Amino acid sequence: MKAALAAKVRQQRGVIETEEATKNAFVMPFISTILGYDVFNPMEVVPEFIADVGLKKGEKVDYAIVKDGEVQILIECKKSTEPVKIEHASQLFRYFAVTNAKIAILTNGEMYQFFTDLDAPNKMDAKPFLVLDLNDIDDSLIPELRKLSKDVFDLDSIISAAGELKYIGELKRTLAAQFHEPEDEWIKFLTARVYSGAYTQKVREQFTTLVTKASKQFLNDQVNERLKKALGAPSFAQNDEAALAASVTSAPVADADLAAADGIVTTLEELEGYQIVRAIVCSEVKPSRVAQRDSKSYFAVLLDDNNRKPIARLHFNRTEKYIGIFGADKEETRVPIDSLEEIYEHTVALRATVSSYL
Repeated sequence: MKAALAAKVRQQRGVIETEEATKNAFVMPFISTILGYDVFNPMEVVPEFIADVGLKKGEKVDYAIVKDGEVQILIECKKSTEPVKIEHASQLFRYFAVTNAKIAILTNGEMYQFFTDLDAPNKMDAKPFLVLDLNDIDDSLIPELRKLSKDVFDLDSIISAAGELKYIGELKRTLAAQFHEPEDEWIKFLTARVYSGAYTQKVREQFTTLVTKASKQFLNDQVNERLKKALGAPSFAQNDEAALAASVTSAPVADADLAAADGIVTTLEELEGYQIVRAIVCSEVKPSRVAQRDSKSYFAVLLDDNNRKPIARLHFNRTEKYIGIFGADKEETRVPIDSLEEIYEHTVALRATVSSYL
């Protein structure tokens, strides 16, 4: 169900422009299909819920979810075109203190932030303990989300786990940010473990490049291993001289790469797409022979890092995504895709392209 809702969000986000449309298209289906409550039963889901707070009279929170006759969950919605920010949660903060609810949700229909009162009793925390992104679902969170569903609703269990969830989530997001764009402290921390010389400005500049490249290669390797296991592909040993040489990057080479990549941003989605293509064609060649090369207009997947041997091109730098497939004449055919999973639909063509170069 979560996958179906995520697909709906991807397909319809372009035409959802108001808060009401966001609630109808995304939030109500979330309450119904994911949490399992009847959105048309006012004894379970109360829209435009009112609870007077001090001098604030008649203010409303978008939804209150009732379980066993008590308000248990409060939901505040913003339109999908806006990012989710804590500044949008003023009503949630006020209502949290005057109702029995122990869970508050702030959402734009795509991102769902779950709050409770870990820091002070009956006062909503400023930071969520759980963040669900329908565009990038973390499956490890699904069992915790399930505890809030109507059939199970184990509030004590999720509250007891909320502290760990909160800090694990923050740590994961912090690590992701460091992998994407490492900060000086992170660079210095890693440099000190592999370099014994003085940490000068020149060394910092060189290792900024090296840490960034090493992070991307590490993520590539992790994703590739998971994909190979999922596809049942053979695991080739990569200890031959050419593969070893390719895995070693000197500072001068890294500097040259950085200069060449000026203005080019390699996204995680492109890297994931590359790893999917790589995993597909490793039935024909060793994974070490499948290379990537990013440019401003497309992300290329090549055999032997040779421009004359293109396997695929990922055109992700635009609203409509395409995968470029190559035939026997090496002419590119662009095929629109809505998700990375659709790359698997071109398995036969991708393998045939690689086989034609062998």
